[in-house]
Amino acid sequence: MRSVQASRSLTWASIFVLLLAACIAAQGVVRKSAQQTAGEQRAERSLAAARENPLDLYAFLYRMPKGADLHVHLTGAVYAETFIKDGADDGLCIDILSHSFVKPRPSDTSLTASCADGQVPASRALDDQHLYDALVDAFSMRTFVPVTGTSGHDHFFDSFDKFDILSTRHLGEWVNEIATRAAAQNEQYLELMHTPNFDHTIELSKAVGWNDDFSKLRDELLARGLRNDVAVARGEIAEAENGRREIEHCGQPDAAPACRVEIRYLYQVLRGFPKEQVFAQALLGFETASADPRIVGINFVMPEDGYISMRDYALQMRMVGFLHTLYPKVHISLHAGELAPGLVPYEGLCCHIRQAVEVAHAERIGHGVDVMYEDRPYDLLREMAAKHVMVEINLTSNDVILGITGKDHPLPVYRRYGVPVALSTDDEGVSRIDLTHEYVRAVETYGLHYADLKQMVRTDMEHDFLPGESLWHAPDSFGETVAACSRDSLGADKPSAKCADFLAHSEKAHAQWELERRFRAFESAP
Repeated sequence: MRSVQASRSLTWASIFVLLLAACIAAQGVVRKSAQQTAGEQRAERSLAAARENPLDLYAFLYRMPKGADLHVHLTGAVYAETFIKDGADDGLCIDILSHSFVKPRPSDTSLTASCADGQVPASRALDDQHLYDALVDAFSMRTFVPVTGTSGHDHFFDSFDKFDILSTRHLGEWVNEIATRAAAQNEQYLELMHTPNFDHTIELSKAVGWNDDFSKLRDELLARGLRNDVAVARGEIAEAENGRREIEHCGQPDAAPACRVEIRYLYQVLRGFPKEQVFAQALLGFETASADPRIVGINFVMPEDGYISMRDYALQMRMVGFLHTLYPKVHISLHAGELAPGLVPYEGLCCHIRQAVEVAHAERIGHGVDVMYEDRPYDLLREMAAKHVMVEINLTSNDVILGITGKDHPLPVYRRYGVPVALSTDDEGVSRIDLTHEYVRAVETYGLHYADLKQMVRTDMEHDFLPGESLWHAPDSFGETVAACSRDSLGADKPSAKCADFLAHSEKAHAQWELERRFRAFESAP
C-alpha cells in the first residue's frame, strides 16, 4: 500500500516538475520574444509563414539582408555560361573527349592558330547546343551523378582544370558577375579568394630549394627578388577592380547596384605544390597583403585530402605561423577540416582544425566539417568559442564534395558550443547556387528562426577583415554597441555626431551600421 502511495506521489511530483519546467520554458520564450523589436517579430512571423513553401521561403530570404559572403573563390563563383563565351572570345579550342579548353596549336605558317585533331573551336559551342550543354555540365555540378571511379569530389575539383587557361583579361567581367548577383540578394560585402600569377616566384623557389630554417629561406627568396612579384599580384587585382567598375559605371549617374557591393580579396596559396613552392607563394601572399589594402588576408586552397596536402599539412601550418609573426597585420582564414571519414584514413582526421587554430593562428576556418573526429573535439570547440574563431559554413559544397549533410553536418554542434558561424557559398558557379540557396537549405534542414539567421548575418560582418574597430561593444555579442553609438538608433540614417565620427574612422563599423540600416528597412517592410 505504501509503495502504491509512494508511486502515486512520485507520479504527481514528476508531473508537477514537468509543468513547472514547461512554465519556465514558456516564460523564457515570452521573455525572448519580448526582447525582439516589433520589426523582428514581424519578420519572424513572415519566415514562419514562408516555411510552408520552398518558393516562398526563397523569396523571403532573397530579400533579407545577408551582409557578407566571406568564403568565395573568384573563378569558382562564375557560372559556366560566362566561361563558354569567354573561351570563344579568347580563340580557344575544346578537347571533345574531356570537354576542356585547350590552346590552339600554331599553324605551319605561324601566322594563325588552329585546333588539333579531336578538338574544335570554342566558338562552335555557341552554335551547337549539345556541345554547349556538355561544357556546362563539365564546368559545373549540373546533372552530375556519381559513378564508380568518379565521385562528386573528383568532378568538382576537376572542373577547374577544364577552364583555368582562360585569360585574366576577363577578371573584371567575372567580378562584376559575382557582385551583381550579390547586390540582387541584398549582400553588401565580399571577400574573393584569388591566386594571382606566381610563375616567377615558383622559379625562384626552385632555384633556392628547401631550407628547414624558415628565416634563412625567406631571406634568400627576398634577396633573389621575390618582392618584385608583388607588383604582378597587385596589377591583377587592379585590373579586376578597374574592369568591374567600368562595366558597372561606378561613380556615374547610371551606376549599377553592384557598385555598392564592397569587395576585398584573399590571396590564395596552392597547398598541393612542393614545400619550397608553397612557402615561397605564402611569403608572396603575406608580402602582397602587406602592400595592398585591397588584399586583406591569405588562405590555403586545393583539396585538403590531396597527397601533398595531407603529407605537408603540419609543415604548412608552421609556415603560416612563422609568417604571421613577421606580418601580424595580415589576416588569416584557412580551409581546414574539409574532410570526411573514408576520404582519408581516420588518423588523417585528427587535427587539421586544431593546427590551423593553434599553430597557424587562423582567425576563420573554412568548412570545419570533420571537427567531431578531431582529437578532443569538445575541448577544441570550447577553444574556438573562447578565441572567437569563426567557421565559414558551406552546406551545398560539403554535400556535393564530401557527402556530408543533415545531421552529419557539424553546424548544430558549432552553434551549441557558441562557436561563431556564418553561411557562405564556396563556389556558387560550379555548384550552380547562390547565397540565398544556402540560407534556404539551412532553414529547411535545421529549423532556424529569423533570430538565428540575423545572428549569423551579423556574425559574418563581425568577422570580415575590413579595417577598424567593431560597432559592437564585445566580440560576437550583438546586444550593445560601442559607447560612441550607444544612444543612437541602430542603422539610423543620421547618426549622432559622436557616432558618425566613430563610423567615419572604421570601415568595419561603417559596414556594420549599413547592415543594421538594411535590417531596419527589411523588418519595417510589409
